[in-house]
Amino acid sequence: MTSEAAVEGPPQGVGPILYFRDLEGERLRLAALIVRPKDAAPAAVATDLDGAVGPRALMDGTDRDGRAWRAWGYEMRLPARAGAVYRVDGETIPVDAGFAGDLRLAYVSCNGREDGDHLRDLDERDAMWRRLGAEHGRAPFHLLLHGGDQLYADEVLEAHPALSAWRKRSRPKEVAPEIAEEAAEAARQALFTRYLEVLGHPAFAWIAARVPSLAMWDDHDICDGWGSMPAVKLDTRIGEALFETARRHFLTFQMGADPDGPPPAPCLDETGRSLTWSARLPDLTLVAPDLRSERRPWRVMGKRGWAAFDRALQEAAPGRTLVLSSVPALGPRLSWIEAVMILTPSMQKYEDDLRDQWQSRAHRAEWTRFLARLIDRHEGAESPVTLLSGEIHLAGRATMASAAGPVHQLIASGIAHPPPPRGFARGLGLLAKLGEAPLPAHPIAFHPLPGRSAVYAAQRNYLVLERRNGAWRAEWELEESGRTPALAL
Repeated sequence: MTSEAAVEGPPQGVGPILYFRDLEGERLRLAALIVRPKDAAPAAVATDLDGAVGPRALMDGTDRDGRAWRAWGYEMRLPARAGAVYRVDGETIPVDAGFAGDLRLAYVSCNGREDGDHLRDLDERDAMWRRLGAEHGRAPFHLLLHGGDQLYADEVLEAHPALSAWRKRSRPKEVAPEIAEEAAEAARQALFTRYLEVLGHPAFAWIAARVPSLAMWDDHDICDGWGSMPAVKLDTRIGEALFETARRHFLTFQMGADPDGPPPAPCLDETGRSLTWSARLPDLTLVAPDLRSERRPWRVMGKRGWAAFDRALQEAAPGRTLVLSSVPALGPRLSWIEAVMILTPSMQKYEDDLRDQWQSRAHRAEWTRFLARLIDRHEGAESPVTLLSGEIHLAGRATMASAAGPVHQLIASGIAHPPPPRGFARGLGLLAKLGEAPLPAHPIAFHPLPGRSAVYAAQRNYLVLERRNGAWRAEWELEESGRTPALAL
């Protein structure tokens, strides 16, 4: 399939895409998203437990060619066992819904690139998605975890002159309300189009119809550096319209939810100001703090986000706790680089990029607080914590020392984003050797992937997590090098 087909958009729509909602005893609650032309009838969806499942209109939109679409949502239940199925317009689609016992999870991030993503040849762009789908065909996954940047929305900022001007200036001028609404409408159309294109890619669509997803957004799902740029820019009419447009589309296309309704399960903040979520499974809790909705240059999470994150850890079930931190929580020392950038005018434009990281000097106290919460959970509840992260377009791992054994961080990034130059990976690896210990009793160390010598791998990749007979292990699938040996967790 060529890139031209992706640019034109899917002729019949996209979906079904499955989203995890909850596990209720012997019943798995899911949502499904299907997008069809607005004048077409909604798809007929059915399960053995519920019979016909009624559709609910979630969002109407138009693509860049002016075609009208409607996104439909379906809430349904499947028996929590291997071999479960549901049907869409008569087609039977299998789902492995057996979450007790052995378990297989896939973790991906960074599904695109900043510029020209819609012009790429899909054979090249989605090579790792095809590999992931082939692996599911051999050994089914139970969940597909998305760690951030599922969509690169940066080019949406070229959809209207006011958006473009806002993008280029650190302190943009305020615009009239009618201009802001024109820009918001252009952003809605551009973002709806991008979601149609990306979710309609065949390699993604195949696995997304068979494996329930759980996703947390990061900056590129809104725009590059969202939240780390000056507050006077974020709080303009354009900034507010951009965020609200991205948020509504995230809820619809990445959570399968009504953007005008309450946040869906498994979100924890009933106000929706934070989209932090937690999902409980047998002997496993997954927690994803929202590091973007309340972000400002001086903070990563606000009151709502911290309350939801603390609640998630407190309510976590016995067993493993997987925490999805879209930005790596265990990273190399960055304060020296920030100091140099502040003193070097030509480098100051990159300051926002460093502010995006937990390790920024601006977030030192909050970073320490975050790590302390993880250590408390890891040491105090017979519930080992493992961190999953993306964002840096490299594969890597790190540990934080603890009396209960190390807290592992596993980085998988990106599934579709091209890797940075190998020199960048080497430089970041050298920086990692300096070590870091924001909690003095819990030093952070960086390690090569199993079977490799460099700290970071500059290849596209995804991560596979497996629980076998109660024991957890992790393996990275690297585009060029193939599978790593298993890492025991």
